[in-house]
Amino acid sequence: MRAYYFDNQPGDQRLPHDSSRSVDAETLNGLRVESWNIPLTEGYEEKLNVISKERAYKNRDVITISKEGLGDQYEEKIKAFYKEHIHEDEEIRYVLSGSGFFDIRQASTDSWIRLAVSAGDLLVIPAGIYHRFTVDEGDLVQAVRLFKDEPKWSAIYRGAESDANPHRIDYLKSIAVAG
Repeated sequence: MRAYYFDNQPGDQRLPHDSSRSVDAETLNGLRVESWNIPLTEGYEEKLNVISKERAYKNRDVITISKEGLGDQYEEKIKAFYKEHIHEDEEIRYVLSGSGFFDIRQASTDSWIRLAVSAGDLLVIPAGIYHRFTVDEGDLVQAVRLFKDEPKWSAIYRGAESDANPHRIDYLKSIAVAG
């Protein structure tokens, strides 16, 4: 995984939007974002199982985001994923193939940090952090989604409701930023 500040230039969301300003692991740790690289070689499933057990992930599924798989819904879906939102649960993704970008909002500066993910990357985005996702120009990502409870994807889009959400408030407290 590679992390850098988003350049905020207009254009296709699937482009890199690389500002040439890298983001270090300490900054990501301060935002409670965690990542691993688990190469897709023999034994990766066991490594994923160990992390799942340590973090109490009980369920999983596989999601494929592609033009071929989603057909006429593709453009609508990638626009929905790219709309800024939070979740009330961690968002955990292990990329099996393809690549894309998770953008996370740095609360202290309101800047976007872009996380470029590809096969073998495992990413944990904490509950309550503003973020969005897009595929890159390859228009394909396949990922294992891990869940603590039943599989679900419930976005709370940025606004007064999300700002007052207890998971958002707890997240801000965890990184010592006043709401």
